[in-house]
Amino acid sequence: MQDRVQKAIRELDYSPNEIARSLKVKQTRMLALVLPDITNPFFPEIIRGAEDTAFDRGYFLMTANTDEQIGRERRIMSALRSYRVDGILLASAPGKDSGHIRSIMQGGISVVCLDRTVAGINTDAVLLDNVRGGRECVRHLIQGGHSKIAIITGSLSLQTGLERLRGYEEALRESDIEVDRNLVLEGDFRYESGYRLGKELLKRRVKPTAVFVCNGVMTVGVLKAFEELGVRCPEDISLATFDDLAVDRSFHPHLTAVVQPGYEMGARAATILMDRVEGKLTNEPFVVRIVPTLVVRESTRARKPRSSLRESNSIR
Repeated sequence: MQDRVQKAIRELDYSPNEIARSLKVKQTRMLALVLPDITNPFFPEIIRGAEDTAFDRGYFLMTANTDEQIGRERRIMSALRSYRVDGILLASAPGKDSGHIRSIMQGGISVVCLDRTVAGINTDAVLLDNVRGGRECVRHLIQGGHSKIAIITGSLSLQTGLERLRGYEEALRESDIEVDRNLVLEGDFRYESGYRLGKELLKRRVKPTAVFVCNGVMTVGVLKAFEELGVRCPEDISLATFDDLAVDRSFHPHLTAVVQPGYEMGARAATILMDRVEGKLTNEPFVVRIVPTLVVRESTRARKPRSSLRESNSIR
């Protein structure tokens, strides 16, 4: 009998009605990944890690982009609730309004925060240790003899922006270097701000000897500013970035970077979310912090002492 049923299914090209099935078992096996900027090169790796992991366990993952707008996020979350998704991976937009997230969770939809948490919301989260990554990168610059180190941050209304700035400040203070607020420039994690702030730094009468840029997209903008103003890296200024750009091999010099394991973050977050959905996790929410890796390349070099500079000048 079973063989005849399977034969009929193949001949008729039958596929089950998942909507009807979901109404019966109260589970759609659909997940959503809500991101702030899908064009940021960091997020595709997160998508891939989450999607592969979900697919292996029989879930379908859809993605949505908020463009860092809390109003748009609110509308997306409302739509996902209507679509009866089982769970949401959320990299939240900046803003103090978290009522829509609380409402989603009260409606029985599991939420795992990704890359950043939401103030006042107690939920599982998979985050990067941004403070450690920023601190290790600036330590590397300090060990190379740099003390006049500028930072181009992301938006300081975002957790990631604040944490990377904190790592920068900690590295300076542990080396007894005073934090110069004139060297702290706030960007928004986008190309235009990197380009604009890079030019601003380079046009100053007294320039930093090194720059730490807090994401890869802004770094591309800074490199464009370097090119336009004829600044050589690392001969004139050392440059380090938070993000390992996939296009780095086309840049010269290759960039010293804090590498974020985006695939691992997406996979871990998706695993936690599915375990919550399936009732395998019943304990209190917990936060996983994944450690980034500093990869030193050609864009940073040790700063020559002033005496060495005078000596080389006299030889010429």
